[in-house]
Amino acid sequence: MQEIFNPLINENKNIEKEDEKLSEAKEKREEIIEFGSSNGVSQDESIQILLIIGQIEGHQVLPAQTKSTKYEHVIPQLISMERNDKVKGVLIILNTVGGDVEAGLAISEMINSLSKPSVSIVIGGGHSIGVPLATSSSYSFITPSATMIVHPIRMNGFVIGVAQTFNYFQKMQERIDNFIVRTSKIDKKDLKEMMLKSDELLNDMGTILIGKQAVNCGLIDEEGGIKDALCKLKSLIKEREGNNE
Repeated sequence: MQEIFNPLINENKNIEKEDEKLSEAKEKREEIIEFGSSNGVSQDESIQILLIIGQIEGHQVLPAQTKSTKYEHVIPQLISMERNDKVKGVLIILNTVGGDVEAGLAISEMINSLSKPSVSIVIGGGHSIGVPLATSSSYSFITPSATMIVHPIRMNGFVIGVAQTFNYFQKMQERIDNFIVRTSKIDKKDLKEMMLKSDELLNDMGTILIGKQAVNCGLIDEEGGIKDALCKLKSLIKEREGNNE
């Protein structure tokens, strides 16, 4: 009787294995569609990739045709990376036009508070709230052709024209300025001067920094590409592991 049932048992096991493979493939596909990466099923979990692209979406949902990064997706990812012992470091890839100030600053604080080494690289643009996102990591890079626009915060839509509104704007700006100064090498006076420049941007105020310029002013640590960013991250991981021994 055992000989009769053995082929059936083996067949059931094969079916279960195939179902597991299909389930893993489905999860991987859904993760790529949702987050643009497959960190969850990667064989090597030691270095996780965090993509921050398009516009930072906060409490207001952006139109469907707008490329966006949702903060309610990024924050759980960061928590998972922090809790996972297999994760040794995080590489943050930035190409953002900015977006919701509160959401961007929340993500920046989360990255900055990670116990694991993190390296950011601006590959296309790191504008507006993308500036603190770039400086929030342990070490930052910018590619030679990438740009960063430093400008004061602004608000669209209905605004009540009273003194309290301007005070609120000033407090919000102070929060951003203090974070950038705290997480980079730039002087606060220089940062304010760049934000208030009125001869670089059309119908706006601020400063455009291209590649090396962001490094020279102390905003970004180094000019380089993805190879340099990964090498630096591996170096920081080794350094941390050496200190923990």
